[in-house]
Formats: sequence, C-alpha cells, structure tokens
Amino acid sequence: MASKMTEWSSKRGPITKIMPSDGCKGNTVPLVVGRWYDFLEFGCYLGNVGLVLSPGAYESGKRRRSRGMGNISARRKFLLVLIKPSHYDDDGYVIQWWKAWIPSNSLAALYGLTLDLIERKAFGDEIEIVLDAYDEMNVLIPFRKLLRLFRNNDNFGLVCLTGVQSNQFPRAMEIARQFREAGVPVAVGGFHVSGCLSMLDELPPDLKQAQEMGVSFFAGEAEERLEDFLRDAIAGRLKPIYNYLNDLPGLEGQVVPFLPERLLRRYDGVMSSFDAGRGCPFQCSFCTIINVQGRKSRYRSADDIERIIRANAAQGTTKYFITDDNFARNKNWEALFDRMIKLREEEGIAIRFLIQVDALCHKIPRFVEKAARAGCRQAFIGLENIDPENLLAAKKKQNRITEYRRMFQDWRAAGITTYAGYIIGFPGDTPESLARHMEIIKRELPLDILEFTILTPLPGSEDHKVLHERGVPMDADMNRYDLEHPTTDHPLMSRETLQELYRRIWDLYYTDEHVETLMRRAMGFGIKPVRVWQNVVEAYGMMRFEVLHPQQGGFFRRKARTQRRPGYPIESPVIFYPKRVWQTLATYIPWGLYAWKLNRLRKRIQKDETARTYRDFATMPVEDAEHEALEMFEFNDAAKSMVAKARAEAAARAAHKARTAPASAAE
Repeated sequence: MASKMTEWSSKRGPITKIMPSDGCKGNTVPLVVGRWYDFLEFGCYLGNVGLVLSPGAYESGKRRRSRGMGNISARRKFLLVLIKPSHYDDDGYVIQWWKAWIPSNSLAALYGLTLDLIERKAFGDEIEIVLDAYDEMNVLIPFRKLLRLFRNNDNFGLVCLTGVQSNQFPRAMEIARQFREAGVPVAVGGFHVSGCLSMLDELPPDLKQAQEMGVSFFAGEAEERLEDFLRDAIAGRLKPIYNYLNDLPGLEGQVVPFLPERLLRRYDGVMSSFDAGRGCPFQCSFCTIINVQGRKSRYRSADDIERIIRANAAQGTTKYFITDDNFARNKNWEALFDRMIKLREEEGIAIRFLIQVDALCHKIPRFVEKAARAGCRQAFIGLENIDPENLLAAKKKQNRITEYRRMFQDWRAAGITTYAGYIIGFPGDTPESLARHMEIIKRELPLDILEFTILTPLPGSEDHKVLHERGVPMDADMNRYDLEHPTTDHPLMSRETLQELYRRIWDLYYTDEHVETLMRRAMGFGIKPVRVWQNVVEAYGMMRFEVLHPQQGGFFRRKARTQRRPGYPIESPVIFYPKRVWQTLATYIPWGLYAWKLNRLRKRIQKDETARTYRDFATMPVEDAEHEALEMFEFNDAAKSMVAKARAEAAARAAHKARTAPASAAE
C-alpha cells in the first residue's frame, strides 16, 4: 500500500502523518508517528486507529481515558514492542552507539508489515495496536518504563525480538528473561532460530532453554504470516513454534520495509534499508542465507521499489543499504535499476545505495553500468579468498581468480568504490600464507576496502551441520559466533594464534603506504579520494581503535554500566565512570589523530597533478585475463590448476568463435 507522507507542525515540533492512498478511498485513516505528546494532541483526530512509536505514548492512553474521550477509551490496547538486539563485547557490555552504521532490515520489514495491519484494521475496532520499535545498536532499551507500561496494561501485548543472529542470541535471551519474569509474552525470530530449525534434527540447548522460559519461536518470513501470528498473541494462545521455512512467500506486491525518520536518524547519514529480493543460487558452505531464504530468486517489483524510495524521500532519506545477499542474482535486477534510473534522471530524486554482489556479476551485460546510473556508490563483493583451494573447500565455485582484476577494474571505471569480504581460518591457512595473500592483493588487485572475518560454522550453515553431525567440538557460547572469534579448533594454528592473526591481518593490509596507493588509484579513475579516506577511517579505524568489526560499528561507543552480561560484575559508579572517560579518550584521541593524518595525505594527493593519471600494475587494463603473469596464478597447485582450466576454456571459446565466424559472414 503506497502512502502519502505529509508534515504537520505542532508547538512541540513537526510530526509525520502517513495517509494510505491506494485502495482505501473513502476509508482513509490517518496515522500519527511521533512523540507521546504529539499523539495526545491529535488523539481526537485518530478516530478508531492509533499508532505511536515511543514508550510515553502508552501512557497517553490512560490520560485520554481520564479525560473522557468517548469510544476511544473503550478500545483495548495491544502493546507491540519490536526490538533488534545487539551483541556483547569481550568485556560483557552491550555494543551500542550514538549512531549505528548499518540499519536493520528485519526491523524495517516487521515495522512496515505492522503499519499495514493497522491501516487495514486487521483486528477490528476492538483492538488498538500500539507499536514501538528499538534497534539496540543505537538506543538503550528502557526496560523499567516498558515493564511499567505492560504492567499497567495487564501485560496485554507482545515483545518481538527481531532479526536475531547467532551472536545476538545470548543478549536476546537476557532481554527476554526480563520481560518473561514480569509475565510479558515474548517471541524471537531471525537467522539463529530459522537456521537451527532448518538444518538440525533437534533443538540445540540454547533454544531449549528459551522454550523453558516460555519464549515462542518464529522461523521463516513474516509476509502473509504476521497477521495470524499476532491474532494468536492477542487471543493469548501463542504456539511454541511457528515454522514457515518450507512455505516462503513471493515478494512481488508485498508490503514494503519502512522505518520512520525518527528511527532512521539514529543511523549514519539517515540511512534506510530494504531487500529487493531474497534467495541465492550458490552453495557456499559457510552461508546461512541459502538454508533460510532458499536458493530460488524471489524479488520485489519495480513498483514496490518505487514506493519504498518515494516514502523515504518524503521524509528526507536518500541513502540505502539494499540487503539482498546477492543483488546480481535477483532475476528482476534490470527492471529495478531502470526504475531507479528513471526516478533519478527524470524526476531528480536523490538515490545513493550500497549493494552486495558476487565476483562474477561484472560479466552480466549492462549490470555495472546500470548500477552506477541507478545510484550505486559502493559494492560489497564476496571475494572471500585468493587461494582456489580455500574457495573450493567453501564450495565457492563461482569465484574465479582469473576474473578478479577485470571485475574490480570494471567497478572502479564506473566510479563505484568496492568493499570485499575476506575469510581467514581455512584449514590450509598459516600466518605466513596469509601475509603473502595480503602482499599479492595489494600489488595485483585494485580493490578499495577489505574487511576480514574468521571462518565460522554458523548455525544454519552446511559447515555447522557437518561439524555437528561429526561430533566436532564447537564453542557453546553463541556470543562468540560474530565472525571475529575462533569457535572451533584449526588444524595448523591454536585458537590464540588465529585470534591474534585476525587482529594483525588488518594492519598488514592497511599500511600507510597502501592507503596512499588506494587514494592515488581513486584519483586515477576520477573518484574523489575523500571516499577512500572516509572508508578507511571507519572500517580500519573501527578495528584498530575499538577492536570491533565495522559491520557492527557506529559513531561514538556507549556503555551502559548496569546492562552487562550475566556472570560479569556490575562495577561501582566510582570505578566505572572514571575508567569509561579514560577509555573514551584513549580510543577517540588516537582515532582522531589517525583521521587527521590521513586527511593531510588526502589533501596532498589531491594537489598532485600527476595523481590524476596514476596507474600501477593493479590498475593497468586487462587485455587477456587468463594469460596474465600474476603471482596469484602461481600461488600453489590449486591456483595453477584453476588458471590452466580457465585458459583451456578461453581457447575453446576462441576456436568456437573462429569456426562460426565464416558461417555468420556467409549468411
């Protein structure tokens, strides 16, 4: 359902009104999104439907009843609280920021679906859904206030823990415990629950403990399911498990993800997110996506994407993270790009986005070119490794090292900066081999930002299932399954060695000399080096100074003294706050100085006229990819074998072309 977004103003500031405009006609119902006093001020205008997004709004219901607002007071409020849990750091503190970098699409999807239910009055005139949403990455959960609101409402409501990954499950269960002890119903969904139910024959211990606590599980996707699920919650008959993994919905024409500006402004640059499609055809053994969302491409229509962009543009949002695990394998990619190009070039709607793609998408005709025209500024590419032996071990057969250089050059020529994921901890990895990897990459591949992870058997992946069935010991603490900690033994390195190597490999890539090279390469392709500067300061800076992966990063770390993981002591304020001040200064002063140093380097390079024509080995045009003299091609026997196969295939294509050319000319 498309929505018209307009702004009201009140003496306490602007609020947003969402007006359903498709299919409602004479039954248009305005929904107010704002703070509780805005809701109170316009309470009479809402009629039979109310939507509020902050805890104080719950209290406004009592105030309205006391003021005798007719039939509004007769309706029963169902409190629905959506929470995206965070994750504990190594000291047991919840990872939280003033502004997080990556928005939660799971939260946006459930939020949008709930808006639709409210607009349609899916539960009749007797039930008023009162909606609230939190991403714990950028806000402290007000437990006392929420518990009081539920208590005053006879616990009539539900807490939904959304998009919970394996490393977030311990934190999710601590959140659930606080609500369950007060008698508040709780449900949890996300990749940990869905992955375990998809790949394991029985529930693992942590899910059994959650069930003993009275937590319900939701496995699968909420489209076409949320209404029935919430109907059970309203009736007080939640089932232990809702499993829809074998019945995945189509996405075309479905309700689209949406978060109001009030929540989006807590992310870097007021960024929103949406999925244009789900499912991936590849079979990477470390991946959970294919076992939860399937391998069949399911996609939204161009009309769906236009509705998302217009709704967000109306509240000033122009930046997006398109969360498809592999946008290039979305079968509707060209129609989606074409619509976005039209919105940008014909209507002047600002659109900038980051997509995730595979290492062969540059071979799809027009893909990279249209991505750039549609507004793509950054592409995250699953490089994973340059050693074919490791790629084959992970069933990453689609990655061909003979295509890497051309692929990165094509993205760079389109003015798009590249992120690449790199996995360490494969069985044959050693500190020496990985150090050699970094030198080869810096010299031969023109990529920009490299992000590292440790090979992790995530619940829901084939790797986890195989190790589980073989009885191989794996770490029982799900908090460590964040791709930053070893969770099982390595055949050649101790866990301590692998952990130290993970910290060191970032330094091996992001040397000052190579950062200068990255900026010069950007200048040589007409890309502003400030983009490299910002990406390096954020991605490498997060790991170097906060010792956290940038994908769970943000601006200015917050630590709540009392919200520490069970088993860790709650420190005295006299100890905690002085120490926290020192930690903050010790982190952000060096980080700021590093940013200042790189900025001076950036300015110097921009003033250097020779930088505009900079070329090195990595950026030299690829003429004959299979026959280049690269160290990457001679790395080991697996590399030599892959290159020999690629050369044979290239020779066969050339021979076929030569045979068919005379026949084509004769016609």
